[in-house]
Amino acid sequence: MADNRKRIYIESIHPILDCGKFAVKREENDLLVVTADIFRDGHQKILARLEFKHQSEKDYIAKPMTCTNEGLDTWEGSFIAVKGGFYDYRIAAYCDDYTTWILDTEKKVKANAEYSSDVLEGIALAEDHLAWISDKEEKKFVKDSIEKAKKASDFYEKWEIMSSERMEEIMFANPDPATRVESETYKLRVDRQRARFSSWYEIFPRSAAFKEGEHGTFQDVIKRLPHIAGMGFDVLYFTPIHPVGHTKKKGPNNSLIASESDPGCPYSIGSEHGGHYSIEPKLGTMKDFEELINEASKYGIELAMDFALNCSPDHPYLKEHPDWFAHRPDGTIKYAENPPKKYEDIYPLDFNSPKYQEIYDEVLNIFLFWAEKGVRIFRVDNPHTKPFEFWRWLIAEVHKKYDDVIFLSEAFTRPKVMKALAKLGFTQSYTYFTWRNTKEELTEYFTELTTEPVSDYYRPNIFANTPDIFPYFLQSGKRSAYMIRAVLATTIATSYGIFQGFELCEGVPIPGREEYMDSDKYEIRFRDWNAEGNIIPLITKLNKLRRANPALQGFENLRFHEIDNDQIIFYSKTFKNNKILILVNLDPDNVQSGFAEVPLELLGIDENSEYQVTDLLTDQTFTW
Repeated sequence: MADNRKRIYIESIHPILDCGKFAVKREENDLLVVTADIFRDGHQKILARLEFKHQSEKDYIAKPMTCTNEGLDTWEGSFIAVKGGFYDYRIAAYCDDYTTWILDTEKKVKANAEYSSDVLEGIALAEDHLAWISDKEEKKFVKDSIEKAKKASDFYEKWEIMSSERMEEIMFANPDPATRVESETYKLRVDRQRARFSSWYEIFPRSAAFKEGEHGTFQDVIKRLPHIAGMGFDVLYFTPIHPVGHTKKKGPNNSLIASESDPGCPYSIGSEHGGHYSIEPKLGTMKDFEELINEASKYGIELAMDFALNCSPDHPYLKEHPDWFAHRPDGTIKYAENPPKKYEDIYPLDFNSPKYQEIYDEVLNIFLFWAEKGVRIFRVDNPHTKPFEFWRWLIAEVHKKYDDVIFLSEAFTRPKVMKALAKLGFTQSYTYFTWRNTKEELTEYFTELTTEPVSDYYRPNIFANTPDIFPYFLQSGKRSAYMIRAVLATTIATSYGIFQGFELCEGVPIPGREEYMDSDKYEIRFRDWNAEGNIIPLITKLNKLRRANPALQGFENLRFHEIDNDQIIFYSKTFKNNKILILVNLDPDNVQSGFAEVPLELLGIDENSEYQVTDLLTDQTFTW
């Protein structure tokens, strides 16, 4: 039979993810607001608490919840997640008999009705509470109050003693444990602030040389750091830096024919110089790499490493662990494909192998190896082609030792798969921004990403271009097109990135395809890093504005607004007194105009008042 004292129901808890299967995400020092419907039969009062603890702590901390709507039984509580890692949180509710007694008796006292029996009931309730009050000072105060009330000459005096502010505080802090009802326990994942706010610059380090025809090195990249930092980037993202294979090496533009001098594709990992634990000798040494990490940190830049589970035919694994690869009936190993693309120079690991646990352990060791070298951000190549539970396990294992590691999921795939990867542990995720160009497309997509429950776990990192994707929108080569996408990327998202050359408005497409002709993937590119016609000043300004304006560092605060021109998109971001309005002309060929419906209520502006606006790109001020 059910316990007759447990009379409370707790429902509709928010935020939780998939009934608590996955952790909700926040960043360090964020406020987690938890709401729920909490109710019971009758009119008796309820006491509700939000209980939480960090993974490193044994005991829960309890914070009182507040009833925000008595008619709908809606309650709210919150706590600040000050540490990175995981928190447990739950709701506990009690029958608050003593508060109920005070409120009911108070009505009779004020109405001059008979209340002597009620006062005696209150004394009896207080005596019951002595059984579970553990604090000595509190227990003594209650005992003394009971004795005083019993000795008091009249019932009003007894009432005043038993309803004192201190008595009410003690009783509120010590509800009847027999009435306690708990919700399920839920997880909160807390990451460092860079998980939410970051500006990425992606390069092939071999294309960082200062002299045409030379192979770039880590030392060259060190010399490039002032330029990259000057543009305002805080994450420097390297494509793979491991030894490049020779067998079936690709030539320019993914050609099957390569000369001796062709460098091959860095995503074809492994040679006589080693595999995933090694560095391509032409880039430098491990000492150079560690020096680069240290030098970058002096500029406030963190290194992100591309983690691609690709093996060239020359990778040591082929000889040491042939059973880690899928073999065809004729004995050959199947190379990687992503139709219509073919990667004859890459053999993927076989996660269906009977030796899959060996593969799991080896991949974990690779992550831990580079984390020990100082890498704390990994961009993971094509995680959607590996088992979900593998990633859940691996990310958790890495975080046991290096809890500040950030994982970026590079998965351009189906929405549910991308979202699943985010739920099971990836810190950030790629998006469809590359293919969202119109006002309608941008509004619909980013409204989805900023709306719960997606916003509780999916942290988008929007890249304006990548080595693999040269968007059709940019293929005109028009400077205005690059400027449009730069403004959108930096102001819509809190984390964004560009691939080297975007700031130079460079790129010739392979006809009919979203791919670069003469891509860095297959050859060493030499660039004039300050080529005429670049948009470096704009990108520098945008990154500066992102750092200076807290509103631009939030994502859930994104709101889209009406403007009577489909070629102009209008949105805002606000944080306290920092209020940003953004209007972007989506037409790279023509000047556009329209009437915008400024959200005065959102901005806290009276509709009959004049107000000043400042164009942050030009520093001009206007009165509207």
